[in-house]
Amino acid sequence: MTDRTPLVGREAELDRLDAVLDGPGGPPGVVDLTGAAGIGKSRLLTEVCGRAEERGLTVLRGRATEYERHIPFRVFGDAFADLDPELLRGLGAPGAAWAASAGAAADGIPANPAVDPAGAEAGAGAGAGVSAVDRFAAHRATARLLTALGGRTGAGLLIALDDLHWADPASLELLDHLVRHPLRAPVVIVVARRDRQTAPSLAAALTRGVDTGAVLRLDLGPLTERACVEQLAPGLPPDRAARLYAASEGNPLYFLTLLQGQGQGRSGPALPPGGLGALLLDELTPLSAAQRRTAEAVAVLGDQATPPLLLALTEPASVSASASGSERLDADLGVLARRDLIRPRPGGVWSLRHPVLRAAVYEDTGPGRRAALHRRAAAALAAAGAPATVRAHHVERALTGWEPEAAAVLLEAAEQSETTAPASCAHWLEVVLRVLPDTPGHAARRRDLMLKRARALSVCGELRASRDLLHEVIAGLPADDGSGVRAAAVTLCASMERHLGQYRASVALLRRALSRRPAPAPADAVALGLELGSSAPHALPFPAVRAEVLRTLELARALGNEPAAAGALAVSALGEAYEGNTAAARELADRAAACVDALTDRDLADQCEPLARLGWAEFYLERYEDAERHADRGLAIARRGGPLHLLPHLLMCKAIVHTHACRLPSALDLVDEAESIARGIGSDELLGLVLANKAQVLIAARPPGDVSALAAAEEAVAAAGARTSWWTSLVWCVMSYAALHGGDPVRARSAMLRAGGADLAGLQPSMRPLFLEALVTAAVTTGDLAGAQEWAALAGRDAERLGLPVQRAAALRCAGQVLAGSGRPAAAAERFARAAEEAGRSGAVLWEAQSLLIGASLTAEAGDPATASAMWRRGRRLAESGGSLLLTGLADLLLPPAPPPRVPGLTPREHEIATLVAEGLTTPAIAARLYLSPRTVDTHLSHIFRKTGVTTRSALAALTARHLP
Repeated sequence: MTDRTPLVGREAELDRLDAVLDGPGGPPGVVDLTGAAGIGKSRLLTEVCGRAEERGLTVLRGRATEYERHIPFRVFGDAFADLDPELLRGLGAPGAAWAASAGAAADGIPANPAVDPAGAEAGAGAGAGVSAVDRFAAHRATARLLTALGGRTGAGLLIALDDLHWADPASLELLDHLVRHPLRAPVVIVVARRDRQTAPSLAAALTRGVDTGAVLRLDLGPLTERACVEQLAPGLPPDRAARLYAASEGNPLYFLTLLQGQGQGRSGPALPPGGLGALLLDELTPLSAAQRRTAEAVAVLGDQATPPLLLALTEPASVSASASGSERLDADLGVLARRDLIRPRPGGVWSLRHPVLRAAVYEDTGPGRRAALHRRAAAALAAAGAPATVRAHHVERALTGWEPEAAAVLLEAAEQSETTAPASCAHWLEVVLRVLPDTPGHAARRRDLMLKRARALSVCGELRASRDLLHEVIAGLPADDGSGVRAAAVTLCASMERHLGQYRASVALLRRALSRRPAPAPADAVALGLELGSSAPHALPFPAVRAEVLRTLELARALGNEPAAAGALAVSALGEAYEGNTAAARELADRAAACVDALTDRDLADQCEPLARLGWAEFYLERYEDAERHADRGLAIARRGGPLHLLPHLLMCKAIVHTHACRLPSALDLVDEAESIARGIGSDELLGLVLANKAQVLIAARPPGDVSALAAAEEAVAAAGARTSWWTSLVWCVMSYAALHGGDPVRARSAMLRAGGADLAGLQPSMRPLFLEALVTAAVTTGDLAGAQEWAALAGRDAERLGLPVQRAAALRCAGQVLAGSGRPAAAAERFARAAEEAGRSGAVLWEAQSLLIGASLTAEAGDPATASAMWRRGRRLAESGGSLLLTGLADLLLPPAPPPRVPGLTPREHEIATLVAEGLTTPAIAARLYLSPRTVDTHLSHIFRKTGVTTRSALAALTARHLP
């Protein structure tokens, strides 16, 4: 049972928290306690933990610290430290998965915390000090671990996270993930934070959770004067109590500190001028000079405050090695511990009682003494053989100017963290650049370090910062530079511009570099040509750069650069596949696959982008197994330290393959991960593409009437803006499909025309029949059969040229819809049956199931109930096994052929329409329900009136009602 002093006030908050504890596992799954420092958040958190324990919940408690922001998942790791290792091992796969992913995330992390009261600069970037991709695996592993724990710990699980405003970026991203993807388990997460010091990303994540009902926010305001006086200071004279309350502004910690100060008979004002820091530092006043130095050393060392290092910081070298020095330190530590200024932690480490106290002590230490302590710490760690990544923080804090030996340590730390922690690498390089003399003698070194830092920034997803630094490098190069630095900087800068959606800027940079005299060296020309082939097709048709990519391929082969040759082949394969040049694309994809498959992962480690391009080319060619194989290999390489901005492309490639193959649960997981990464990168173009792909998956995965796909498509369109590129065109195509499934065919038509233009030339040639299907559907639904027929004919011509089964299936469905809208169900059914066969040949199960289900309805209408029933059963089975709620919902609307019609003489379709008339539906409503055009419904009604002899809808309704069971 948690020891708890009586809680002051907070009755209303406790009532709401009790309700959450009484029903763990339902919304909200996260409770957000906010308020000023000292307002009582931690005390309320303790009360919640105690009440949870009384209810039988397992309680894990973690606390974030201001100086450990560079340690990934620090606050969650602190909470999980309370777990019984046997329980963790007993969880099997979830426990092992978490341990593995957390270990990978922390790989290469400096053990030394960054003592930086201003905000832990070394950990300022998302995922600082951590391999840029491992944290996303840790998100999923942690969710699985918490779900497993919630199911194994009796009444449920409570995770209490204190001081979250000081949490590291990786922990904040993990919490954001858990808010956006609530756990389906009896787990409650309660966080406490200072609102004014909360990072905007955390505040936004929690606010979104409040809006969705996943988060309950409790803002803790000041306590009433009555609560402070009667419960915290009973018997205090009224006038004195009123002064203390006014000075404290209702903050219980301030009130108690003021009360304690007066109780100790301190002289001076009731509220010390230094505020809370001065109040806390008052506890250090009785200390001796040696004890104060020890407290300062603990504040500087943080998690490394072990006795040997503390001795090195507090005693001269001649004394620190002696027995008397150790005895003095032990005595001082004993005094500090008895005064509850420091507390022991596992591993023989000492820490100050509270992060606020640590910040106050650190800040109150004079700048000169602080620098000297850091310098001693760096020296002691070097003598102990600590790696540069551990020493670098202290070296940085001791810097007062350019010191070559110190810079060497920082550069060594940058090199050690280059692949495992690119954000840390970028930070250490920035520190060196800040003190490196800006003189001609250091110009070349400065340029090289800037280029190296730009690479590190690009790998960890800081595309804009990398791009801006590269422009600075390029601008500072002499006109006659022949070192190859210009080509490297231009190539990387153009790549950043491309991934930020600035295609024309990228092409201009590359063409300028390639046309310089003297010409770039052959190896540099290969790199520039490859990037040009990647950037140019987004700004102009691929045929415009086909010859340049071919020259790059020939040059790479002449140089024996097989990775570059594979890249050029992949660029060509994707360009030809996009343009719909199927034969050329197949031949190039074969060559690219042979080349890539012959290379090792090490060969592709610095440029795994060819695998993404090849995977997309193979998807367009409907080689789904090959596309997934190459996407999987690219993901494996990228997750081991590849550029973060390439992961979404690989994830989307695999997701779209799974969508067409009707493997929708896994497709949703893939696009969710891609979205998490894209939102942190800062590229609107990439975010728009990711959201468009997510909308495609949601259309098929969600039931009819669900609006989530439309919402994702709308956000994708907003992110894409007014740009014109093949990605933007795709975004608008998906918007068309989302609007169509949202019941707005007019908007669907408008969006598709926005994507392709009046002549539809802007639509991706290799996918145009599939996109035209949305236009045909919209036209048939609105009664525009002439327009539908024109677009269906275009789809047929394109499909014949492409020779791709999925595109032929789309063209057949287009033709079938026109026939159905014209009142020819038998001919329409035959087209849908052929479409199902075509889709099935390529493995596009989603389109096969859709073709079967619509074809079943038309077959039944044509009078063949046995065939219709067989088609319906197969279509629904495929849809259900693939997780398509859209198609299973459609199947349930289009049930197998009904028993013989109750109204004599009517066909099944006519009886269905008569029944809907009896229900009071209008012609447009019937058309929407049955996926027919209003004109077709009116044609059926005229046949019904003729067969039954009635002349009005009310008479037909009465007649139908008499024949219903």
